[in-house]
Amino acid sequence: MKIAIVGTGYVGLVSGTCFAEMGVDVTCVDINEEKIKTLQNGEIPIYEPGLDEMVLRNVREGRLHFTTHLTDCLDEVDIVFSAVGTPPDEDGSADLQYVLAVARTFGRNIKKYTILVTKSTVPVGTARKVKAAVQEELAKRGVDIPFDVASNPEFLKEGAAIKDFMSPDRVVVGVESEQAQEMMSRLYRPFMLQNFRVIFTDIPSAEMIKYAANSMLATRISFMNDIANLCELVGADVNMVRKGIGSDSRIGSKFLYPGCGYGGSCFPKDVKALIKTAEKSGYQMKVLQAVEEVNEAQKTVLFRKLSQYYGGELSGKTVALWGLSFKPETDDMREATSLITIKLLNEAGCRVRVFDPVAMEECRRRIGDIVEYADDMYEAVLDADALLMLTEWKQFRLPSWNVLKKTMNHPLIIDGRNIYEVDELKKLGFTYLCIGR
Repeated sequence: MKIAIVGTGYVGLVSGTCFAEMGVDVTCVDINEEKIKTLQNGEIPIYEPGLDEMVLRNVREGRLHFTTHLTDCLDEVDIVFSAVGTPPDEDGSADLQYVLAVARTFGRNIKKYTILVTKSTVPVGTARKVKAAVQEELAKRGVDIPFDVASNPEFLKEGAAIKDFMSPDRVVVGVESEQAQEMMSRLYRPFMLQNFRVIFTDIPSAEMIKYAANSMLATRISFMNDIANLCELVGADVNMVRKGIGSDSRIGSKFLYPGCGYGGSCFPKDVKALIKTAEKSGYQMKVLQAVEEVNEAQKTVLFRKLSQYYGGELSGKTVALWGLSFKPETDDMREATSLITIKLLNEAGCRVRVFDPVAMEECRRRIGDIVEYADDMYEAVLDADALLMLTEWKQFRLPSWNVLKKTMNHPLIIDGRNIYEVDELKKLGFTYLCIGR
């Protein structure tokens, strides 16, 4: 089977590479000529563990190709995946201009039955707009070429995307015809040899599933952050609370970890988009509005703890940040708590020194030189009046406390991910502040 994937961002490149790994002939398409040249030269524009080797192997073995024009491969492929960006508009709704541009290109150029599959996260009703755009282009050509549209939302976790794609817990596909269902079944069967877990639905339900899933996870995070903040006020330990409720089989333990707010390319954007979809339908998503409100406040929690500790006198203080990406194993800083924290620290007159294992260049690209970039985690804390732990990279989990004690100006650690032990750090002479304890 031959397929094309339009868009070589995170979803498109990972999906295309994993399909190729299973023997599918894949052409990845992107209008960004520089990005395509980079990929053709074997350079990977995103950070994802294991992706570099997999891309190079499949290019070398002739299953993975890159081009700037969908028309270069459209006559040969059976399925076209649209994995282009859907950035939020100013009002929070998803911008569909790139999705519809792919649909129009598809309609202008297909010559045989082909399926156009939306892989991007899009609001309910997008497939209807995609189908209308294709039909409009076919009408302009005066031809009646059969085609199908489908929805196949992705559920990839950055940092574990390859594993998620190669061994999915489920694949959701929204279709309108038996032919489309049969072709999508054939495409995904190699990934499901042990247990065929493809869930076929109508298209609107498939579109809703993605938003509902991410919104549920975001809700669990904000709920636990709310509980953590209350725990601090009443003297409870949120870790014990988390274990206690997580042991309930009706609740489970995943996504019950309190922290300094969620970020990334999915949760914030998808929660906003679902709220906006509801508004357009005359409905108010009160729970999700609260989820968003709690999360935005939680992104300031480390700064608030620091300011409270120093009585609001932060000007001239040196503050070290460990972690810039929104989560470990990625360089993605979209909606990252670090960006809010840096902004607040700068406004307070702090000297900010940062370190992240992979996101330093991304940080420099986003905010320039308004912070100091350390060469390693220990240089970051040199003469620091406080260390703020934002991203739970593995190398931060067991640092040399003796080195920190000797190099920091003041032994204050504010842990936004609750990865350290309160009693241990107190015995070592640190002032340790965390979330919900």
